[in-house]
Amino acid sequence: MKRKRVLIILSVIVILFLFIVIQSIRFLSGSSSIGEKVAVLDITGIITKSDSTIKLIHAYRDDPNVKAIILRINTPGGSVAPVQEIFSELRKLEKPIVASMGSTAASGGYYIACAADTIVANPGTLTGSIGVIMQFTKIKGLYEKVGLEHQVIKSGKFKDSGSMFRDLSEDDIAVLQETVDDVYNQFVDAISESREDILTREQIVSLADGRIFSGRQALEHKLIDKLGNLQDAIIVAGELGNIEGKPKVLRKERRTSLLEQLIGIKHNPHLDEILNFPGVTFRYQLSLGN
Repeated sequence: MKRKRVLIILSVIVILFLFIVIQSIRFLSGSSSIGEKVAVLDITGIITKSDSTIKLIHAYRDDPNVKAIILRINTPGGSVAPVQEIFSELRKLEKPIVASMGSTAASGGYYIACAADTIVANPGTLTGSIGVIMQFTKIKGLYEKVGLEHQVIKSGKFKDSGSMFRDLSEDDIAVLQETVDDVYNQFVDAISESREDILTREQIVSLADGRIFSGRQALEHKLIDKLGNLQDAIIVAGELGNIEGKPKVLRKERRTSLLEQLIGIKHNPHLDEILNFPGVTFRYQLSLGN
């Protein structure tokens, strides 16, 4: 029995030692590395949530070694509220921010990029798509075809606006359009606030009709500041952060949950979109062929 207890204690010590080593490696690969550096914040996929991104923003904000932040954007946009929450937290930072656009930085992706001091895009980056979209799926015809009837009891005539079981009335369309226009103006206001030294609000409105631009076209229209890749953005961030020499780069990846590790799946924003699908959504999102 005594020998068995010793083996159990030794096993626990070994497990604790391995745990400490693993955590130390993670820690040393993160914000604890010595020297001034720029941090890369990845914003990828359809934006349905903001919590994990905001946590990283705060981590980089609180790290004294991080002198500038790069937003590495590769997204068609997403839901309005998470986009606005990320933008708002970025605007509170007192550190320089550089946006580096990947293959796509459209709609909500461009909205977030406007929080940066400098926006860098590849010549072939797909960007723009400034606007708001609200979409509904209607299955009224299918219900009628199979002989099903849908009944609703509601407190007001607009309570089921956008329902898939009936057509939109003229009043529905008018109310929803008014709200879409308000959210659209919030988008334009954010761009105007960020680029007021470069573009007038009238110029922004003329470009904010939902059209897409290549990176080169965006530069011509002054929606971005320069052409370049991520490495170019790192150099710009180093200069804005007053870092001498080649900047060190800190890039934290989203940590997978224990459940994801156990069952071997990765985070899927499309799944989030399905599981959190409300009746009516506003989206700052590029829509091609949807």
